[in-house]
Amino acid sequence: MDEKKFVDFKKREFEIKNYIWNSLGKGRVSAIKVEYTPVGEKIIVFTDKPGLIIGSRGERIDALTRVLKQRFKLENPNIEINEIRNPSLDAQLTADRIALELEKLGNLKFKTIAYKALVRIMRAGALGVEIRLSGKLPSDRAKSWRFATGYLKKVGDSAKVVDRAQSTALTKLGISGIKVSILAPDAKIHDRIEITDEIKKMIRTEREAPIKPAAEPKGENKKKKAKRAKKSTKKAEEKSELNEQKPAEK
Repeated sequence: MDEKKFVDFKKREFEIKNYIWNSLGKGRVSAIKVEYTPVGEKIIVFTDKPGLIIGSRGERIDALTRVLKQRFKLENPNIEINEIRNPSLDAQLTADRIALELEKLGNLKFKTIAYKALVRIMRAGALGVEIRLSGKLPSDRAKSWRFATGYLKKVGDSAKVVDRAQSTALTKLGISGIKVSILAPDAKIHDRIEITDEIKKMIRTEREAPIKPAAEPKGENKKKKAKRAKKSTKKAEEKSELNEQKPAEK
């Protein structure tokens, strides 16, 4: 494939994704994948609300397929819905949700929105979260705010496991940017140390076991016994001398 054709191909793919994203609405779609098969084009939509996207009796999906055929000239587009079981661990859905709440509640409540999102994500079982808000929050002067908790990889191969996403919120004071990074509980971390039940039992038994006094070396015991014997002999000699002196004084 030539460079020019490849660029045009990817440009059309981006336009398809952008159209589907805008038509379905913010906060409903996490990701869109386009796969090309011999039968036709397969478009996979990842969402936590499949009912809203499909519509009653599949009316919304049928309308989308008609538009994709007419506007983008796709031969046989097949839209597939993939449901996200735990939306709190999805970075794109949480970023869009924060953006919608900022647009609804306003800039002044950005801290409560961010802290609620942190608590919700950590309760879902995430290992670490980072939320960055930038823009005119809460004053007219632009500023960036960081909210983070837990463990999060920033560099290295294990940083690729972190789910990252960004979104924008159109508020009264202007556009605010949202960046979300989530480390899922099932993420593979190479330097993770796992404490099994066997290790826990070993630690408990070591704690409960009585502490034995340290045994003294054999050489030191002999020296101490010799010193004690000398002291006892000296005391006995002193007593005998005192007893001998008492009758002489009388």
